[in-house]
Amino acid sequence: MTAASSPAGTPACIWPIGARLGEGPVWHAGEERLYFVDIKGRKLHRCAADGSARDSFDMPDETGFALPVAGGGMICGLPGQLVHYDTVRSTFTPVVTLEEHLPGNRMNDAHVGPDGALWFGSMDNAEETRTGALYRYDGTLRRQDEGYVITNGPAFSPDRGTFYHTDTLEKIVHAFDVDDHGRLSNKRVFATIAGTGWPDGTAVDADGCVWVALFGGGRVERYAPSGELLDAVAFPCPNVTKIAFGGPDLRTAFATTAWKGMTDEERARHPHAGGLFAFPVAVPGLPAHLFTLDDSR
Repeated sequence: MTAASSPAGTPACIWPIGARLGEGPVWHAGEERLYFVDIKGRKLHRCAADGSARDSFDMPDETGFALPVAGGGMICGLPGQLVHYDTVRSTFTPVVTLEEHLPGNRMNDAHVGPDGALWFGSMDNAEETRTGALYRYDGTLRRQDEGYVITNGPAFSPDRGTFYHTDTLEKIVHAFDVDDHGRLSNKRVFATIAGTGWPDGTAVDADGCVWVALFGGGRVERYAPSGELLDAVAFPCPNVTKIAFGGPDLRTAFATTAWKGMTDEERARHPHAGGLFAFPVAVPGLPAHLFTLDDSR
């Protein structure tokens, strides 16, 4: 598969921000803004669809994800806790603590599902030990799966019946059946990544195709609901971390990248590594859901 065969345009860098570990892009339709984090830079960033109207916020620790909350602010995954960040007042309010017995872990990728719950993973920050787990939070924290070094890519199919989750170091994207109560079953291999790169964040389009960013692979791959590889979109830098569909018609794919792990020579060859990219797509994505935070908790 080549970029030429893909139903997508060529990625263009719309914000050469140079994030060490850019991650977790999400389109906030109500604000018409894209949010994303730099985990290692301890920053939250946002911009308009064309990369303008840029803002950056300091975070108190490595933030694996920041997703919009109904009523304002972001639900953020910090090491050992979920917090609500009020971007107007610049306040952080603890929501729930977890994994206090695993000080070497941090939070990683996340997704607000169509059920309104927050699905997210933890990982070993040293990327060595299988201490990572998958969680669901809807006011009650539930551990859904475990045994990961690096968790990634929680996402749902358009019919809400299939849940996707990635074991990055094993290079496997798993699929699960999911019921109306958020219970997972029938874990199976959806796709095994061949070639260079490790599967990072995922996103699903309106046709049910799964887009997988390849860290170290310099591309994003698009898989049919059957698990067949359909297309690939090439990038001018090696570490692509995740895409999010946005813009008024959800036909723009935004992609975060990273320079983490690159040598000075490699960074010189790839000056836009760590930048925010965008490219048009033929098939729109699915709209992002807002997490509902009960202030009484």
